[in-house]
Amino acid sequence: MREARQVVIRPLVTERTTELGEEQNAYTFVVSKDANKIEIRQAVEHLFGVKVSTVRTLNYRGKWRRVGRSLGRRPSYKKAIVKLAEGERIDVYEGI
Repeated sequence: MREARQVVIRPLVTERTTELGEEQNAYTFVVSKDANKIEIRQAVEHLFGVKVSTVRTLNYRGKWRRVGRSLGRRPSYKKAIVKLAEGERIDVYEGI
């Protein structure tokens, strides 16, 4: 089994994910590309000490971007939306 920090890379904090956390008690994380839902659930429960009810995952392909004459590619990543049980909460802004 992998270490929890290898599965959950970082929280994804945007305006939309902040609303999702307030309204539906769901938090978004960038996770390892080869992590499955069971590993993500266990890692979040271990790192934050909360009870997870559901996990949804999405794979994002990197997009080609152009700046002047040079052409580059944004990185691909996997995103996980983790919904917590009633009464549970993660303070995402802690340490920011």
